[in-house]
Amino acid sequence: MGESTGERMLTRLHSVRERISDSLSAHPNELIALFSRFVKQGKGMLQPHQIIAEYNTAIPDREKLKDSAFDDVLRAAQEAIVLPPWVALAIRPRPGVWEYVRVNVSELGVEELSVPEYLQFKEQLADENKENFVLELDFEPFNASFPRPSLSKSIGNGVQFLNRHLSSKLFHDKESLYPLLNFLRAHNYKGMTMMLNDRIRSLSALQASLRKSEEHLATIPVDTPYSEFQHRFQELGLEKGWGDTAARTKETIHLLLDLIEAPDPSTLEKFLGTIPMVFNVVILSPHGYFAQANVLGYPDTGGQVVYILDQVRALESEMLLKIKQQGLNITPRILIVTRLLPDAHGTTCGQRLEKVLGTEHTHILRVPFRTEKGIVRKWISRFEVWPYLETYAEDVAHEIAGEMQAIPDLIIGNYSDGNLVASLLAHKLGVTTCTIAHALEKTKYPNSDLYWKNLEDHYHFSCQFTADLIAMNHADFIITSTFQEIAGSKDTVGQYESHRAFTMPGLYRVVHGIDVFDPKFNIVSPGADMSIYFPYTETSKRLTSLHPEIEELLYVENDEHKFMLKDRNKPIIFSMARLDKVKNLTGLVEFYGRNSQLKELVNLVIVCGDHAKESKDKEEQAEFKKMYSLIEQYNLSGHIRWISAQMNRVRNGELYRYICDTKGAFVQPAMYEAFGLTVVEAMSCGLPTFATQYGGPAEIIVHGMSGFHIDPYQGDKAAELLVDFFEKCKTDPSHWTNISKGGLKRIEEKYTWKLYSERLMTLAGVYGFWKYVSNLDRRETRRYLEMFYALKYRNLAKSVPLAIEGDSASS
Repeated sequence: MGESTGERMLTRLHSVRERISDSLSAHPNELIALFSRFVKQGKGMLQPHQIIAEYNTAIPDREKLKDSAFDDVLRAAQEAIVLPPWVALAIRPRPGVWEYVRVNVSELGVEELSVPEYLQFKEQLADENKENFVLELDFEPFNASFPRPSLSKSIGNGVQFLNRHLSSKLFHDKESLYPLLNFLRAHNYKGMTMMLNDRIRSLSALQASLRKSEEHLATIPVDTPYSEFQHRFQELGLEKGWGDTAARTKETIHLLLDLIEAPDPSTLEKFLGTIPMVFNVVILSPHGYFAQANVLGYPDTGGQVVYILDQVRALESEMLLKIKQQGLNITPRILIVTRLLPDAHGTTCGQRLEKVLGTEHTHILRVPFRTEKGIVRKWISRFEVWPYLETYAEDVAHEIAGEMQAIPDLIIGNYSDGNLVASLLAHKLGVTTCTIAHALEKTKYPNSDLYWKNLEDHYHFSCQFTADLIAMNHADFIITSTFQEIAGSKDTVGQYESHRAFTMPGLYRVVHGIDVFDPKFNIVSPGADMSIYFPYTETSKRLTSLHPEIEELLYVENDEHKFMLKDRNKPIIFSMARLDKVKNLTGLVEFYGRNSQLKELVNLVIVCGDHAKESKDKEEQAEFKKMYSLIEQYNLSGHIRWISAQMNRVRNGELYRYICDTKGAFVQPAMYEAFGLTVVEAMSCGLPTFATQYGGPAEIIVHGMSGFHIDPYQGDKAAELLVDFFEKCKTDPSHWTNISKGGLKRIEEKYTWKLYSERLMTLAGVYGFWKYVSNLDRRETRRYLEMFYALKYRNLAKSVPLAIEGDSASS
């Protein structure tokens, strides 16, 4: 990500305090007017758009301050805390870099604030009693000597940076290669020796053996299977794992010889990517209804389930390919570990073990939540799972041992609860662990840290944010789908970045929570299942037999779906998501309803909620009521079709393509979206897509080329953008086709599961290697986390009420 002129200016100048002081001297009247406006509003907090609005009002003659240091400072402000006569600013010159200052409006004094000082100042907004001692969390001392990049463009490319840095230390002379030799010598699987045997005890012996093996391979055909020269290799000290044929074995040997003779980080990454390291994988996703059918649309059940099922299919395929190429006869195993739900509501969620369709060696293993009274039978909200997770982790460890008969090589956590359990398991077993957030709730609910007590009864954010801090600091590596997830953009703060410094008054203050420059961060973008989500133009693959069902969904009156479309000839704008506030489907209905031109141009179809039963989710209930009232308020009957949540993914894929046939578009209006799987699905089918500019979709889509960004907070502008698109398509049909093709091209280049699984396997190998040969396991951090878990998290989890009596049964 490049830096703007303003960012460069901010970087060049000494400090924010000096910049503001200089500006007060140069433009006293203008700045006094601005800060006075802040103070007049009284005690409170201003968000970036409010700061700029006040700036524009206070200083109408913007030319005076245009391109000034103060203009850059104010545009980099992420929040202003007003406690008259003071105004404190949190300034973010570029992603991951922050400074804090405080201005006294009465005396025109400016002072720099440390992170704890700024957070302490901010805490006064929550009207907390001042305590003499506040628990401050600071992970920075443990990471101070740890290598990390400094440029924003390096964020999310952790493995490349780590390889470069540690390679330079590891390979400074021949003797320093001994950790690599020991790593290869220690390589085995269930007692079966791989790569090297005891005949090789030194680097010179290894080099000599590699040369002799190379000479031998030169005398036999390239397609000779490994079994035919295995005996000769064992005599030379080489065991299985180098390759399945003479040609592939020679390739691997060349890589290692190159590494010994001319050490290079990219060669090391290639070599580690070819050797056998990952055979057993455990993937954790405890909450919700996790199954392969009839679960999408249930509370807490959506994109994460789809992501994991697509992930394991691609991952198993990649593991089988690698094992074959390595010349091994090992059966890999992937276990998706989730919660067993005795009250399964017609799903397979009550079944202990379920094979994943389209795989050979992947299963869903379900383990129940348990208390002293027995097994918990009912579904529990993702916000209320915390008191069960420690016991659950112990039960999972026992079940995995029985099912795999081996310690996993890699543990992957998903979402806050799965990441915490992954951390507990990895700590117990000493296994490389990866975490995937999917969504960090802190960014979804503004000021949910500062005013956590107001939300505690419903959301229990004290547990969630604590679990997130533990998991992200414990992980060996973190996968994100986009850069924005880590460090946002020039103007917006990333999900992980928001955990850098924050306060939960009365609980603790996070001075240094996570550093977005940490080399554990890696961007590995998922794709869509190409067997389901393929372009509408691939007519031979189209599922035309499903069209009568789809037409019934869209146009036929029945009890299951609400409202009718009166004009079947219009294009359709389409959206599909859970019915919650953040997904903002009611916002889409509202801006559609307000724009008469858009209503004339297109029909609106939304897929969400379950009309057949009353939701137990309070937020979903509120959104249901809001949806009905908006449809009535804007008289949308005849313009809108509200379809109940659809769980048939195959039919959903053809539904996207059917919308393409109407020359419609997909709209994803979320307030924030960590990635945007439905965006990738729609684009993979060739459907022009309009998606939120907040979060992952802003990276997936190149605005105007492969789709369009919309601001969910400015619904009228989003509606105008849609009107403009469909008006252009009416006069020039190629406009629709060009955006459709642009979306397909973007997906092919960056968002496929094949690319994802290759990258994940490489990351597991590289981080596993560095963990073995260096201090990458960060023992000091983990001891700190143990204490934090025992003294803080455990008590917070105990404070969350258990399922009410009558919802549990003894086992």
